[in-house]
Amino acid sequence: MAISDVSICNLALQKLGTAPIVSLSDNSNNAKVVSSTYALLRDTELRKYLWNFAKTRASLAASSTAPLFMYAAAYPVPNDFLRLIKPARLGLDWHLEQHQGVLAILTNDGGPLDIRYIARVTNPVLFDPCFVEMLACKVAWNGCERITQSNVKKQAIMQEYAEHRADARRTNAFELPKNAEPVDEWLVSRLSGQLVNTEWVEE
Repeated sequence: MAISDVSICNLALQKLGTAPIVSLSDNSNNAKVVSSTYALLRDTELRKYLWNFAKTRASLAASSTAPLFMYAAAYPVPNDFLRLIKPARLGLDWHLEQHQGVLAILTNDGGPLDIRYIARVTNPVLFDPCFVEMLACKVAWNGCERITQSNVKKQAIMQEYAEHRADARRTNAFELPKNAEPVDEWLVSRLSGQLVNTEWVEE
């Protein structure tokens, strides 16, 4: 069966030993508890780590209005933006802040600005299975008191969450390329006359 928001919430309810739901809009206490915070908890877990399945790219156009001072341009981020993956370029000066009512990257770099970032993934089919288990634990932990009134069960769920989080991050890290050998920055700059490290930071 394909992973869905409902199946993730039902996995959470199963961990709590309570009845499953048919829809997040069910008129039941269980549905109301999990649906009220599911999206927020999903986005929080996505933002916490550089999940491979949530990485994406964009080429940003500059805002027509420049920042008031310090920076030459502001680049509004995409609507699904959750976290920036900064390039490990030496001397990089990108600053995230509100600009004209939206979140933007302020910089002196010319556009278009190519970025990598963690996106708000709303299609659970794209989730890594280890992330699904971790997210279900967080949903269960968050709703445990309202559904079971058991602090003992809540502590057990948090322990299970920590274990699944470790597994998810370990699996995610296995898929990353090995880091290149460190380069002598002084030697590179002397030989080329400029700083050339343009790799992306990964966790």
